[in-house]
Parts: sequence; structure tokens; C-alpha cells
Amino acid sequence: MPELPEVEALAVFLREHAVGAVVGRIDVAALSVLQPADPPITVLQGRDVTGVSRFGKFLAVDCAGLWLVTHLSRAGWLRWQDNPSPAPPKLGRGPLALRVHLFTPDAATPAFDLTEAGTRKRLAVWIADRPQQVPGIARLGPDALAVTADELAARLAGSTARLKTALTDQQVLAGIGNAYSDEILHVARLSPFAPAGRLTDEQRQALYDALRTVLLDAVSRSVGQDAARLKGEKRSGMRVHARTGLPCPECGDTVREVAYAERSFQYCPTCQTGGKILADRRLSRLVK
Repeated sequence: MPELPEVEALAVFLREHAVGAVVGRIDVAALSVLQPADPPITVLQGRDVTGVSRFGKFLAVDCAGLWLVTHLSRAGWLRWQDNPSPAPPKLGRGPLALRVHLFTPDAATPAFDLTEAGTRKRLAVWIADRPQQVPGIARLGPDALAVTADELAARLAGSTARLKTALTDQQVLAGIGNAYSDEILHVARLSPFAPAGRLTDEQRQALYDALRTVLLDAVSRSVGQDAARLKGEKRSGMRVHARTGLPCPECGDTVREVAYAERSFQYCPTCQTGGKILADRRLSRLVK
């Protein structure tokens, strides 16, 4: 799933390549992408692209006061096309969900595609007068890169959720998902299962420092990359996420995994749990 650093990099990319252009034809290749279908997406045609913003993991393109907002979900992505096909795509074929053609001041005619891999289609697009009209944006907590240490402590205070769960709750903090929460907790040397509301002052400060370090480093590595290279850049910077069975880069212990129905997370027992192996539901089922 694209998270804060990748969505921020995509926003910067579109500011550099799309702002100043005029929206041309819009091709809808997956009807399910429009949330809702009214107003029609054709209302954007002929409007200038005047800005691009990020709200948590939402990407919002300002088209002269009318916003195209998207959430890329787990398998969505934005792809830039310098020479898009002039033929409209076939409905329901392939990963393409939406293509926005542009006319730039230098007479170029690029486009950006919203695509989604796999069979579970969750990528969504809204047309709104204000981004805050999108329900998911209206519910967001403070941005993970804007929150202060005191604000973070206040938002975790009294929580009975596991720390991993709290970090990925967009109403607590906006922008952090499964991958970067793994990285933040590893750098902070905290267990994913630690109760979020029972951290010591020292642990809360370690969490805040790790959050800033991990996200700012990921943003610095991502911004300026071509949109097509961002996924690879994200993977290359991971310490524990998606590295099950490999040695921890800090201590050399084996990176472990806890798996759920649709996703999993990774951690280092030595660095984060005092050597304890966390319960994995798959293993528990096998034992039974």
C-alpha cells in the first residue's frame, strides 16, 4: 500500500509535471472507481490544474477549485504517461482504472493513470468542492509528519489498542500504514503488541523520534524519484518489513512475522520484544 512517503512523492511529482496543464479527456476504465458517480468526472474537463495536496494517504489534485481526490488503497498506483494511447481503454480490462489526459503549456499531451493490480478493486476517486468533503479525509487525525511529541502522547494516552494498531489507525495519525509502522517500531525498539496507552515517557519519546526519522528519511529518498521507481525505492529502505527470515540489520537475529487473514507484519525479537516470539495465528492453527 502506498503510504505517506510515496503519496508525498507522487504529490511533488504531479506539482512538477501537471500543475499549469489543462485537463483534457478523462477515460474511466473501471466504473467502481468513482465514489460517488455524481457529479460526473467530466466536470473536470477544460479546467486548469492549479495544485496538488496530500491528506494522509489521500492524493488530491486541485482543478481550479474542484478537486479530484483518490485513495490508492492496497494495490493502487499512479503512472505517468508521456505518450498515452489516443484510443480510449476498454472498460474492465487490465489494471487501468482511470486515465486523465492533459494539455501542457508547451503543447505536450501527457496523461496520468490510476491503476490497481489484483482482483480486489478498492481504489477510489471522488470529485469534491473541498477535500474535507471526502469522508475518509474528514475522519483523519493529525498528519504523522506534523504531529508534535506532546500531541502524539495525548493521542495514545488511555488507548487499550496494541501499538501497531494505534499507529496504523488513520483517526489517530494520518499517513502511516503497515510497512512504515513496522519500521518505526523497529527503530524505536518497541513491541508491536505493546499497549499504546501504557508507554513510559522514554518509550513515547523513542517512538516519536523513530517516527520522524523513518518518515523523513523515506520522504527524502522518494521525492524526486520517477513515479515508476517509487515502489522499488520503498522496498530498498526497509529494515524488517517484508524481510521475514532474513537477519536483522541491527543485531543479526532472524526477522519474524505475525500473519493475519490479509496481511502480515514483521519485527525483530532481540531488538523489540526481549527475545520473545509473538504468537502467529497460522502457527497456532497448525499446533491445534
